[in-house]
Amino acid sequence: MESRVLSRATAFATVSHLWKPSRESHHNVGFASLKPIGAVGEGGNVIWGRQLRPALLLESSPAPAGLFVGRRENLRKRIVAAAASASSSGEGSDSSGEAKVVAPVGFFEKYPALVTGFFFFMWYFLNVIFNILNKKIYNYFPYPYFVSVIHLFVGVVYCLLSWSVNLPKRAPIDSKLLKLLIPVAACHALGHVTSNVSFAAVAVSFTHTIKALEPFFNAAASQFILGQSIPITLWLSLAPVVLGVSMASLTELSFNWLGFISAMISNISFTYRSIYSKKAMTDMDSTNVYAYISIIALIICIPPAIIVEGPQLIKHGFSDAIAKVGMVKFISDLFWVGMFYHLYNQLATNTLERVAPLTHAVGNVLKRVFVIGFSILAFGNKISTQTGIGTSIAILGVAMYSYIKAKMEEEKRVSLILIYTS
Repeated sequence: MESRVLSRATAFATVSHLWKPSRESHHNVGFASLKPIGAVGEGGNVIWGRQLRPALLLESSPAPAGLFVGRRENLRKRIVAAAASASSSGEGSDSSGEAKVVAPVGFFEKYPALVTGFFFFMWYFLNVIFNILNKKIYNYFPYPYFVSVIHLFVGVVYCLLSWSVNLPKRAPIDSKLLKLLIPVAACHALGHVTSNVSFAAVAVSFTHTIKALEPFFNAAASQFILGQSIPITLWLSLAPVVLGVSMASLTELSFNWLGFISAMISNISFTYRSIYSKKAMTDMDSTNVYAYISIIALIICIPPAIIVEGPQLIKHGFSDAIAKVGMVKFISDLFWVGMFYHLYNQLATNTLERVAPLTHAVGNVLKRVFVIGFSILAFGNKISTQTGIGTSIAILGVAMYSYIKAKMEEEKRVSLILIYTS
């Protein structure tokens, strides 16, 4: 184990040495400042915490594109060769030439694809269970503001208990970081509440169909707010999304304006969340970032819930729900829906940190397909032929957009070393 640590340190040192630009080429190749992975400008679909940690990106200056690509490829080969050389020289022996016993490879290292596949399965499973249980609660307790608070409250309690046993260890936070995270949490709170309002008002499948428009809002924000140029191919890939959602909305049997508008506000909120995430760059690990965001979002959500639904809850909301399902089931449903909400978000964060941008994009599209399909089966929602065709077209458009954007990111990004500290 010691030799493996030493070899990695040697590799990092060698990489750091190779990374320094020469005097002859500093005017051609520059470095981008630290940017959060998957922010709006890079087409990321933010899922909490994951996008707030910086990655080193290598970008070209005014130098010719061919020259930069060639140098980037040469640099990559030199880094790989140096890391492999350092690893092979350190694994078998130490500085004195004595043989070292190589530590056995763990299951995670030996079967990375299996582990990642399990993460994806659990992410989808928890997400589907959350959506089904969430909708069942709204069928007898139609108070989305209060339920949104419960989602966040259960998650915050979970985070506090985890911190109390140092799993993970709580990362310190200062006023500067707090100011950066507050806008992110505010957008998260608004998007979460409006999503739940939509879930309560219309079918789960229809809400997710409307939320398929989120890439369109992300692209629009990149173009018109951040001033970043969006290629025509990306705009063309979004046309089926808009067409499909329009077709599905016209013939959706559960359509009402409250559900539709709330889902649209949720899309806009999550778009601005991505914009603020771009500014909230931090080395804090994703689990701690998500915990702090959940705490702030909970504080933001409590006053509207009290103002909008408080009087109705006290007058007849709680009593009606208890009369329908009983005290034990009512409390257990609220607890488990909060747990599934927190766990699926946290697991999504941990899952998508393990994969490449293209896999990330495909995973998000497939997740929405799973949720729509299972919600239709669970609730027996009848959908018209046009709604089904429109939903399929919208999902296909999201898949096209995600694929094109992910390929563009992979062509731009040169990933060197991502060092995560807990």
